[in-house]
Amino acid sequence: MIKATKHKVSYHETDCMKCVHHSNYIRWFEDARTDYFEQIGLPYDMIEADGFMAPVVSVTCEYKDMTCYGESVYICTTLTQYNGVGFVFCYEVYGEKDGRLKATGQTKLCLIDKDKNIVNIKKRLPSYHERFCAALGQCARIPNA
Repeated sequence: MIKATKHKVSYHETDCMKCVHHSNYIRWFEDARTDYFEQIGLPYDMIEADGFMAPVVSVTCEYKDMTCYGESVYICTTLTQYNGVGFVFCYEVYGEKDGRLKATGQTKLCLIDKDKNIVNIKKRLPSYHERFCAALGQCARIPNA
C-alpha cells in the first residue's frame, strides 16, 4: 500500500494572510511524487545515478480551500496514466484535521537521458517499466482513513 505524504505548513510558505501561497502546492506535488517514487522502489537518486532525469512536462493545480500556517495536510498521489514513455500523476491535498479537500492537481512527466532525449522506458528500462505498471492506479492512502 502506498501512503499519502504528510506535510506541515511552515510560516515561509504563507502570504501576508498566513495562508499558503499558491506556488507551494506545486512544490508539495513534487515532494509527494518523490515520496511515491521511493515507495515503488524508484527513488530519484537511483534514477539520476542510472543516467536519467524525470522532467515535468506540464502541471495544473486547482485550489479548493485555503490552507493556513500551522495546519498539516496529506497529499494523496496516484499514477493515473503510463504508456511506456510518459506518465501522469494526480494529486489531492486534504486537511489533516478537517479532511477538507484543499487542492487537486496533475503533472505529466517523462524520462530523458543525459543527452536530453526522451526515453522509451518500456524498451530501455524494463525494470522501471515493471514498477510503473505495478503502481498504475494505486492511490496513496491517508493513514487510518
